[in-house]
Amino acid sequence: MASFKTIRDPLTDHLLTPQNAALVIIDFQPVQVSSIQSRPKRELVANITALARIGKLYELPIVLSTVNVKTGRNQPTIHQIVEVLASIDPIDRTSINAWEDEDFVRAVKATGRKKLIMAALWTEVCLVHPALDAIRDGFEVYPVIDCVGGTSPEAHQLGVQRLVQAGGKPVGWVQLICELQRDWNREKTTAGFADILFAVEGH
Repeated sequence: MASFKTIRDPLTDHLLTPQNAALVIIDFQPVQVSSIQSRPKRELVANITALARIGKLYELPIVLSTVNVKTGRNQPTIHQIVEVLASIDPIDRTSINAWEDEDFVRAVKATGRKKLIMAALWTEVCLVHPALDAIRDGFEVYPVIDCVGGTSPEAHQLGVQRLVQAGGKPVGWVQLICELQRDWNREKTTAGFADILFAVEGH
């Protein structure tokens, strides 16, 4: 059977497409990564690196943010993400909630996208707070649950529950890449799709 190169209008599709979504990555810094207790750290880093590669492959607008780097209180984004997103300058903040930083919100709105694929550390704070604000401001938020973690399993679970109760739409990175690709006939991204999908152990 033949399939269409474009299944539906990628701008108005209710599913995620490279044309209607933006990627937001918040606070993947050494201190935050080392404090995660809800997911093996090695798995977390592998998954968020895959997510960064997905954003780059599908040419999504990407907003990268850090907290307290310029103040000297924290270290920059982990090198695994920086190596993938070397051309993107992170927006550094002092606010715990990224949505309370004017430069961050301005950058998100400048993408022109209403669907936000979001990952942040910790789940219960750096993800939940801006996600709740974004939802309130009319965005659809898709937290990538296997790319985030909390200070405890319970903290992570409660954070996810709060997002779902507020209208967040949780996804996993494998679900996401398949949703963006849709069809093996989309040859521009087929090789990169397969490379990312099968590069992480277990997929």
